[in-house]
Amino acid sequence: MNDQSPTFRTSQLEENTGPGHNPTDNATMGELIAARFSRRGFLKGSLAVSAIAATVSPMALMMADDARAESKSAFTFEEVEVGIDETHHVAAGYDADVLLRWGDGIFADSPEFDPLNQTPESQAKQFGYNNDYVGYIPIDGSSEHGLLVVNHEYTNEHLMFPGIVKVVKDDKGDAKIEIAPADQKRVDIEMAAHGGTVVEIKKTDGKWQVVKDGKLNRRITANTEMQLSGPVAGHDRVKTVADASGKKVLGMINNCSGGVTPWGTYVSGEENIHGYFTGKLPEDSKEAANYKRNGIPETAYDWGKFHDRFDLSKDPNEANRFGYVVEIDVNDPNSIPKKRTALGRFKHEGADSIVAKDGRVVFYLGDDSRFEYVYKFVTTGKFNPDDRAANMDLLDDGTLYVAKFDVDGSVNWLPVVFGQGPLTEANGFASQADVLIETRRAGDLLGATKMDRPEDIGPNGVNGKVYVMLTNNTKRKDDQVDAVNPRAKNAFGHIVEIAEEDGNFAATKGKWEILLKCGDPSVADVGASFSTDTTKNGWFGMPDNCAVDADGRLWISTDGNSPKETGRTDGLWAVDTEGGARGTSKLFFRVPVGAEMCGPLMLPDMATFMVAVQHPGDGGDDWKPFGRPSYYEDLSTRWPDFKDHMPVRPSVLAITKKGGGKIGV
Repeated sequence: MNDQSPTFRTSQLEENTGPGHNPTDNATMGELIAARFSRRGFLKGSLAVSAIAATVSPMALMMADDARAESKSAFTFEEVEVGIDETHHVAAGYDADVLLRWGDGIFADSPEFDPLNQTPESQAKQFGYNNDYVGYIPIDGSSEHGLLVVNHEYTNEHLMFPGIVKVVKDDKGDAKIEIAPADQKRVDIEMAAHGGTVVEIKKTDGKWQVVKDGKLNRRITANTEMQLSGPVAGHDRVKTVADASGKKVLGMINNCSGGVTPWGTYVSGEENIHGYFTGKLPEDSKEAANYKRNGIPETAYDWGKFHDRFDLSKDPNEANRFGYVVEIDVNDPNSIPKKRTALGRFKHEGADSIVAKDGRVVFYLGDDSRFEYVYKFVTTGKFNPDDRAANMDLLDDGTLYVAKFDVDGSVNWLPVVFGQGPLTEANGFASQADVLIETRRAGDLLGATKMDRPEDIGPNGVNGKVYVMLTNNTKRKDDQVDAVNPRAKNAFGHIVEIAEEDGNFAATKGKWEILLKCGDPSVADVGASFSTDTTKNGWFGMPDNCAVDADGRLWISTDGNSPKETGRTDGLWAVDTEGGARGTSKLFFRVPVGAEMCGPLMLPDMATFMVAVQHPGDGGDDWKPFGRPSYYEDLSTRWPDFKDHMPVRPSVLAITKKGGGKIGV
């Protein structure tokens, strides 16, 4: 999250680079990595020549290069050149076609997109804003006909609405923009642009098309009726002025990444919910410490001025009803989405899942803030592949765990369960509901390891590993580094690889390694650890989302590469995880200026790669060809339409190989 003001959000709240709200002295991932790498950092993997030449002999480097030469990369595509410009770029031999843009109709009766005459009613029937997670649920097992599910994380008013921006000069004489206060209509459009989309798509003559009359097509918004389920449902702390039952809630907000369950439902993680609330809690409120631990409120939206439920002074419990994983039954467009509270309440990045050896289902969960924790949830019940109905409430009963990483390379999964260890009445918990509402505080007391912004976490069913994306943490001080977060002022992030004990994803113990420390390997002080086969185009910073394809290959999308930070845009990189090529990275796709790369999804037949381009055209100040703030009337790019009457539009693209075939080779 970039630092925000109430009037202007460059990348809203998703980067989460605020001050952090973890007050504990729990070990940090950096302390652990540093301690571990001081003992065995050169025993595995390969580091960039510039970073290790002073400590590793030329003979050792030659031997490492020879070993890599014997193990070819799993990726043979021609790499994209890094750069920054107005449009997207994909590897040679591939097409990247725009499938869905903000404002596109998803129903037969959807109105045409008219950016000058937007209404809440039209937006509720159109593709939402800032597409993030992208998932695919096959129809009749097909990789060419299915349901696309997409999160709409947040809105950028300065890019969405005409006539609301004024350019001013700050104290240094630099141009800045101010956004006019919102009105009811604008807020309601924003609320309709949040949430998610379920839409039928079909591949015809090699090209993907939206099926607008699909009977399962659906928009979910910030006003869609939902149900709280699991241990928190009905608790006094989630009862509000509008809902005395504590079980009915309206909408999901700031939905970042997500997942598709083995039984074919769509799960979506509510992330930076703190920015939607305004007002002050009553002085005697018991929620003061809870909300402070979660950074609530950090007013970035004006919704509370028009909807009392977002004003803490009027409805102090409403914020306890957000910050969950939401499950949506895509087979019924009238089904009520359920907020599965058993998976905890925090800033959920995603919810990737995998079936364990014994049939239980494991969900990996990251809390995307500085110094926050890595979690997993293991269902009590077992997945039944022959009875979908039997799986529909698996997420209401299970065990939530938080990770503690040790210097010796072990990871222990600690149960976040009322009555166990410090999670007792003596520490302010009266039930499992209390533990889940205050998941972060429970992790504090358990001594979980403070990480460098855990984002997407991808289990790999082919090699049995789990990949944890740690985007960055520039607030980590020299005395806060640890074995698993080894760098102070970690601007570029890293990726941790977990091997669960005995290959069992439901295990409570495992081992961890650093797969990559990100950043420019030509700068020794950065300490990046890409293999020496990685080119100047192949390295990246700020890993965010990941995808594991059917062959077990790892793909990484990024959030934060820019002219200022890395001299390149965000994109999609292919990363080798096995053999001598381990740690080699290649650039496959890059986004337009100002955009973030989201939602990488390889379809089951590996002939289509879906990607999401979020907030294109944002910023603009630090890109020399433009050199000023970008907003609706004066945009750094008008991607993807490139028409004067059209604003920049977040979009989902379908990447296919020219002539067909498997992607990446």
